[in-house]
Amino acid sequence: MTDKNNQLIKIVKNGPFLVYGGVPLVKLIITTDNLGYPYEWIEKEKYPQQEEYALCRCGKSENKPFCDGKHEKISFKGIETTGQESYLVNAREIQGSDLILTDNPTLCNHAGFCTRAGGIENLVRQSDDPEAKKTVIKIAGNCNSGRFAVWDKETKKPIEPDFKPSIAVTEEPEKGVSGPLWVRGMIPIESADGTIYEIRNRVTLCRCGQSFNKPFCDGTHIETDFNDGDESIK
Repeated sequence: MTDKNNQLIKIVKNGPFLVYGGVPLVKLIITTDNLGYPYEWIEKEKYPQQEEYALCRCGKSENKPFCDGKHEKISFKGIETTGQESYLVNAREIQGSDLILTDNPTLCNHAGFCTRAGGIENLVRQSDDPEAKKTVIKIAGNCNSGRFAVWDKETKKPIEPDFKPSIAVTEEPEKGVSGPLWVRGMIPIESADGTIYEIRNRVTLCRCGQSFNKPFCDGTHIETDFNDGDESIK
């Protein structure tokens, strides 16, 4: 049974992500619009519910997305290289007529939603237009890394998708690669040294083992053609 109070992702030093508290695990795939731009996430699979499980972090497990101990055999070096700063410390603001967009490029994983419909920055500047405003909010919510966030200009409050806690194994068939683990719904992530990273509604964790911003994804899976064996990306 899911217990939100006990939900936690714990990073093992040079090992997997240990997930506690019955966090649901699903598989999501990026679909594109008629121009080929990333448009939406579609659920492809729900994994059987488990109270606790370990997710591969080295990218070499033969039982992806789960860990099979391969990190020990290959002497995986999973040192966490990211900082502990909060999201807004490294974010810049783009002022729109009705919305404010914050952008922290250090979190970018190159999912590509922000390039649609002329680009998210141009759209936020036109946010007095209802269609542009709607599109900006949708694009920001689909930004799984949490690089972009939208704020109501009047109330100064964030406009976020109402995610229930879950983890998504992502696939990016338009790029021909498997993507990161998308952590949704404010699940705490504990560093190997016991520190809790800033708790956010949207973050992505590296599962190819090659990110330079561990434990978070930096898009290196695209450069290295990471493939977890899903037939949809071939």
